[in-house]
Amino acid sequence: MTLEHDFASRLPELAVPWRAFHPETPRTLVWNDALAAELGIDADRLPEPLRARFLLGNALPRGSAPVAQAYAGHQFGGYSPRLGDGRALLLGEMRDPAGRLRDLHLKGSGRTPFARADGFAAVAPMLREYLMGEAMAALGVPTTRALGVVATGRRVPRDGELRDGAVLARVASSHLRVGSFQFARGLGDGEVLTRLADYAVERHAPELAGAPDRYAGLLDAVVRAQAGLVAQWVLVGFVHGVMNTDNMTISGETIDYGPCAFIDAFDPAASFSSIDHQGRYAYGNQPSIALWNLTRFAEALLPLLDPDVETAKATAVASLDRFGGLYNDAWMAGMRGKLGLAHPAGRVAVDDGALAELTADMLTDLQRHRIDYTSFFRALGRAAAGDSTALDGVLPREGGGSGAGDGGSGHWVQRWLGAGPDADEMNRANPLYIPRNHLVEEALDAAERGDFAPFSRLLDVLARPFEEQSGSERYERPAPEGGPAHVTFCGT
Repeated sequence: MTLEHDFASRLPELAVPWRAFHPETPRTLVWNDALAAELGIDADRLPEPLRARFLLGNALPRGSAPVAQAYAGHQFGGYSPRLGDGRALLLGEMRDPAGRLRDLHLKGSGRTPFARADGFAAVAPMLREYLMGEAMAALGVPTTRALGVVATGRRVPRDGELRDGAVLARVASSHLRVGSFQFARGLGDGEVLTRLADYAVERHAPELAGAPDRYAGLLDAVVRAQAGLVAQWVLVGFVHGVMNTDNMTISGETIDYGPCAFIDAFDPAASFSSIDHQGRYAYGNQPSIALWNLTRFAEALLPLLDPDVETAKATAVASLDRFGGLYNDAWMAGMRGKLGLAHPAGRVAVDDGALAELTADMLTDLQRHRIDYTSFFRALGRAAAGDSTALDGVLPREGGGSGAGDGGSGHWVQRWLGAGPDADEMNRANPLYIPRNHLVEEALDAAERGDFAPFSRLLDVLARPFEEQSGSERYERPAPEGGPAHVTFCGT
């Protein structure tokens, strides 16, 4: 096994050499066999305690050069010119069997020069990130994933208590962020910004390498990737919770599962983060926030888009103006699949205008009656197969649901059924199991007490989110009514 240090050697202005702390009694809590195989890692050659030391960054291949990455960022709209990996390290890059570079990155590995807190992490937030990454990957959403989580044997203070510490080893296509470009632009050194952009092109848009308009092409590629990513978030009911510019990747992968959650009842205003007091990053705001962040990315790239400022601005605006259409196309295509109308051959075709109207009516009903988003689409799939029992149980059908424009709840159902939805297609598009917030908390609480059985069981169920699994009925259901509102925290 080798770890390259491509980022560290080519962009030293954005990297501070650093070493992870060395706990006395670490032990591996979770190891990702599937991801290890994907990376070409022979797990048999990493027995304990070597495996734990490897995941901690204490036992690395010769030539490794761990660094804390520097980046800036807008956090809840306020700009911080110097953030960086305060409790994280980029150990280096691995080449998977296909020859692609993949970052190996630690979280919770101790204070760095960028630290704003103690530099450590607790077990529960690191297990959350592991779980969420695997769940999102199984759902088909682009995401970073964790190779493993290690208990450090050190206690860390959180919320007035001492909790068991942990380190997460994360794998990503890269850790280049919008904030990376903001930091490079802030240095006032055009040569550094150019090197960073060229590096991003090589990693994520190699077809543009050497092209005279490669930086405009990079902006287009990132706009396209983020439009598709956020559409997938919204389609599965995911709320990231902390969409700061330092948490938006150039690759279009989901990163940082701190205060994230999934909606139960459909609500565009759903916001779970304890620090998002204004609902800036609420479920329904995510597309507009993504565009806001991309605008910050375009601003950082302006000197590279054209020597003439006005021409550069025009190029940036033209690219950003494509976001809305790209997002809408991705969301509509996903919604067609969720409604079983993606392939209308041989059935009544539904054009985009009719689909938009039908979907708007449906979502209005979901919000009006606070219907669980995930289970609703599975009930709809059963109705498409001829059994409307589950749908009738959750959706009031005022006015008989005749489809005659009566305006009552469910009046769109007959229009949808008349289009001939494909139930099998719906079951392939609509998960039966998601990381239900109450189940995630239950599993994490048990793991903190040393009982990993609920965590392992939940992980197993989420690995096959579209398949009905016998004995897993409780994993389908939303949280019981009347419980406390779900609140998430960043983990620091």
